[in-house]
Order: sequence, then C-alpha cells, then structure tokens
Amino acid sequence: MARLLIFGPGYTASHIATAFQARGFAVETIDRAAFARDDAVLAAIGRATHILSSVPPENDQDPVLVRYGAAIAACRADWIGYLSSTGVYGDTGGAWVDESAPTGAGRRTARAAADAGWAALHPQVRVFRLPGIYGPGRSPLDRVTAGIAHRIDLPGQMFSRVHVADIAGGVLASTDRGPPGIYNLADDRPASQNRVIEAACALLGLPLPPLRTLDQAGLSPAARGFYAENRRVANGKMKRLLQWRPIYPDYRAGLRALVP
Repeated sequence: MARLLIFGPGYTASHIATAFQARGFAVETIDRAAFARDDAVLAAIGRATHILSSVPPENDQDPVLVRYGAAIAACRADWIGYLSSTGVYGDTGGAWVDESAPTGAGRRTARAAADAGWAALHPQVRVFRLPGIYGPGRSPLDRVTAGIAHRIDLPGQMFSRVHVADIAGGVLASTDRGPPGIYNLADDRPASQNRVIEAACALLGLPLPPLRTLDQAGLSPAARGFYAENRRVANGKMKRLLQWRPIYPDYRAGLRALVP
C-alpha cells in the first residue's frame, strides 16, 4: 500500500491528507508530541512511499531537516514534498515571479534557506511555494464576520493567494506526473487585499472596514511585514508540467464557495 508520512499535520497538510486518503493512501502523521521519538519517526520514514513536510522553520532552522534530514535523504521514498512560501521571493514591486526568480532577499530568510535545503535533499523532492492560504474556517469571510478584517491605504499593493483545496489537488497531481523540482502553487489572478475584503463584505452583506493607513491600523509586526511586500505569483509551471488547473481561479470564486 502507498503510505504518506506527514510532518506537521496542520490546517493545509490535513486537507492534503484527506485528498491522499481518498486516493487510497495510508496516512501517518508526526505532530509536535511525536517529533522527538527518534526510533518511531525513523521507522515511519523507512516504510513511507511518500513524505511531506509542512513544518516551518523555528529559530532560523528547519527542525525536520536538522533532526531527520539525513534519514530522509537516504530513504527510498518515491515522492517527497515540502510546503514552502512565496515569501522567499521578497518584494518585487508588484512584478510577476516564476520559479526562476531569485530568493532569500525578503523578510523570510530562514524559509528561503529551508526551501533550498529541501530542494537539494533528495532526487524526488517537490517544493511547493505557497502564497496566502484560505479555505473553510480560515478565510476573509471569517475575518470580516469576526470584525478583524482590515483595509489598508496602499494603492497598487498586490498579492497572490490559493484555496486550500487547490493546494491539495496540486500536490496530489505531482504524484501522478511531472518531474521533481520547485513549483509555485497559486491561483490565476492576484489582487489587492482590499479588493478581497470588499468582496467578502459584499457576499456577507456587512459594512466595509474603514480605510486606514498602516500606522492607524495598529497591525502586528508580522502583518506589517505582509504589507511591505508586493508581488504577483505565476503558476504556469504547475499547469504545464502537472496538468493542474485551480478549482478556484480567483478569490471571487473561492469566497463564493465558502459562503455559509
């Protein structure tokens, strides 16, 4: 039986696990509590046909690579995946980026190092660079409903996003076709955060949050960092090599599908 081993069964990886189970895979997960059980984890690596890590860097290091990188590099898995971030590209002033764009100059230097480490780890690695992720229970609709959505006065600020169902579909497609390598997994139409929030408000029939400056919004450092970067993410490689197409090609389609 095909066996998928997942390091870090969080929100996105759990949706991926469900997609793999529907395909007939046995799925085993390594959460934080199980991570330090070396013998059990090494045994799981040894029996896995497919391995996925969704664990982000901690203290500027990738904990999976540090502790189990050598075992994964030596394993006989048919497929290995790593969920990275399009944040590795940094700010491009709104320009499009594909997988050939330079990385490591943005605010996520540890993520860029992990991205490179996984890419070089094993001949069967696929690195998926993900933009803003949304889906059931984690979307602009939820933020608008909770009263925590923001509209920031930053004309021209653009970013890409992807529905979690399209991530699961894209990762699964890479087990059927296409070579190892790096893939941008994003929807077709980048847009400003303000347009997304405005669409969510319209769907819910709720008033728009006020338009504020960054200083007026009182955002956390992490949220301010998001607004400091501006880029559009190209997904053509996913389409060409994996024959993948997003179910939700833009935020409007994705949000409509999430309306209660």
